Amino acid sequence: MSETSETFLAKSTIKAADMQHRKTINFNIGRYNAVVPQGKMQFENVHLARERAKNTKWRAIETLDQRLEEFEMNFSKRGGKVIWAENPAQAIEAIVNICKEKNCRTLVKSKSMVTEEIHLNAAMEKNGIESIETDLGEYIQQLDGEPPYHIVTPAMHKSKEDVAKLFNEKLGTPINLTPTELTQVARKILREKYTQAEVGVTGANFIISDIGGVAVTENEGNARLSCAFPKTHIVVVGIEKMIPSLTDLALFWPLLSTFGTGQKITVYNSIITGPRQPDENDGPDEMYVILLDNGRINILQNPVQRESLYCIRCGACLNACPVYKNIGGHAYGATYSGPIGSVITPNLQGMEDFKHLSYASSLCGNCTEVCAVKINLHELLLDNRKESVREGLVTFSERAAWKLWKLASLKRGLMNMGSGHLKNKVVNGLFKDWTKHRADLNFSQKTFNQMWKERFKK
Repeated sequence: MSETSETFLAKSTIKAADMQHRKTINFNIGRYNAVVPQGKMQFENVHLARERAKNTKWRAIETLDQRLEEFEMNFSKRGGKVIWAENPAQAIEAIVNICKEKNCRTLVKSKSMVTEEIHLNAAMEKNGIESIETDLGEYIQQLDGEPPYHIVTPAMHKSKEDVAKLFNEKLGTPINLTPTELTQVARKILREKYTQAEVGVTGANFIISDIGGVAVTENEGNARLSCAFPKTHIVVVGIEKMIPSLTDLALFWPLLSTFGTGQKITVYNSIITGPRQPDENDGPDEMYVILLDNGRINILQNPVQRESLYCIRCGACLNACPVYKNIGGHAYGATYSGPIGSVITPNLQGMEDFKHLSYASSLCGNCTEVCAVKINLHELLLDNRKESVREGLVTFSERAAWKLWKLASLKRGLMNMGSGHLKNKVVNGLFKDWTKHRADLNFSQKTFNQMWKERFKK
């Protein structure tokens, strides 16, 4: 068992027994479940919309090499600069070099899962640069020294009382502040950071090849300030965020907002096509887009797992997953949690260390049912399990147990041997890990085959 697997089991065991945690999560996800059906009503046929979105992402991923080159060409025409990064080290090196060139001391950053993937904040701190999260949920998590808990709602596991206590400890505010007052405190602090920052960093919800543009979706306006106030704007984005055309946003923006938060459309939707032009008054003097691979090409090469690159990070699968709702986001020990995280993390960070995530599923299929772009998530989880076996990442005892099970299953005589009591004793004695957190297996005293023969002796 790998160290990551042991950590996962330890964290998930603790969280699964934490009733207050479960209460908070179920309350917050309950509010999400109440509004999503209303958002879906904007679609005349929501299933058709999802199918069309899936087909569009299929087209983008199947021609990804061409789309990326087209994006670079169109973005560069307006003075933007594209940097290709194979891994987090290359992405960090590029960002550090830009920051040093600009004598950057303060960096403001909007919500971005891919910057969590490359551990940007830690790298900036190491290089003496203050990196400030400007999304309220991310800012709360940064104050608490925690990574995001959820793809869309970083501080979903915290109640308003938790946030008030945190602000009291870290910022010295009164402990009885209301959510509105806490927001005003954060706003005052962050507004000053925008004016001080030399560099702003954002992610991208989509990159658009035909115009060489970056689309950013948000509800607070912090991403707009992060990319417009500083003189230098850096976008860090995974190569899979590609869509072919500007017109595709008419479908993807409503889908993302409805399946992400239940809104018909998010409050702020921006399309950025480069640095400030000579006839423009606002915007950065320089703009860079860092296109990050970090294992995505490995997924692209797999004809089955390639489908996971269609994900638009709406977070719907997390909110639907019974496992996520019980163990929370931090137990996964990876940047991406929930069903989509369990699918892509073993392929991004290594099957040997993260194969256990693909087993952290009931295979109920609810994740597939709610996916905005109809990714067959539960089938991809099964494929990961198969891949881990093909790679030989199973113990001798597990291989031996399944071999015996297969042998017995193919021999009716062996299946009929022994009483139910004897089978219970043998199987529950052998599979101790299975029964550690579950009730003992209870076999029938007679097999169906035996009962059939007794009934129809003639």
